[in-house]
Amino acid sequence: MTAGLRSPIIAWQFLTSVPLSRRHHEPSPAELAWSMVWYPFVGIILGAILAVTNVLLMQRLSRDVSAVLCVILLVALTRGLHQDGLADTLDGLAGGRTPADRLAIMKDPCIGALGATGLALSLVLRCTAVAALPDAARLPALLCMPVMGRWAMVVGAWGATHARAEGGLAAPFLAHLSWRQASGATILAAGSLSWAVGLYPAAVMLGVGAMASRLLTWSYRRAFGGITGDTLGTTNELVELCMLVLLPLLWQLP
Repeated sequence: MTAGLRSPIIAWQFLTSVPLSRRHHEPSPAELAWSMVWYPFVGIILGAILAVTNVLLMQRLSRDVSAVLCVILLVALTRGLHQDGLADTLDGLAGGRTPADRLAIMKDPCIGALGATGLALSLVLRCTAVAALPDAARLPALLCMPVMGRWAMVVGAWGATHARAEGGLAAPFLAHLSWRQASGATILAAGSLSWAVGLYPAAVMLGVGAMASRLLTWSYRRAFGGITGDTLGTTNELVELCMLVLLPLLWQLP
């Protein structure tokens, strides 16, 4: 299989729970970095699945139930990877006084009080935000939400260093991620968002998402000494929530 086709497959298999080919289970660090170009592409596929599911559910179920089921579907498709990162990051921030202490807490498989609370609140906010979306904005929001989160991880990882000296899940990505991969991911994200919501809303969302992801990366450096796979998952979650809150406001503009 060509290298060009390997990258999107690697991205899909890393970000979702749906396997495509066993031949792509052990990519090189360089291939992992290049796969990040395709993160927004994986996002638009996930968004399309959510949008189609929402249309089918709304024929039989209420808006609220449909919203909750769409959120559950997204968590299932991504095996809760980003939710786990959010909970671990919050636990680390709550329980440690030094970066080393916080990183040690994040490796603990048990979830703490703040991690559980933050995870629950984020899911409640996500379900409520999706349910409250205007009819005209609901499908575009479901399409764009996964794109924004996965693109934000690329922007947040660019130029960052890993917090742990021994490395971790995100280390192979960071070792080879360059402006070329970040630019490629941004082009894909911009094209997808412009098609879904229009040029102006897409530009605003990308601008806010870029600022949020870089601000989060800066905060991770101060708190942990760098970024980890968990903090990238946190970036995905928070930027997606920002988009859900922002899009209805943009939809009201002329």
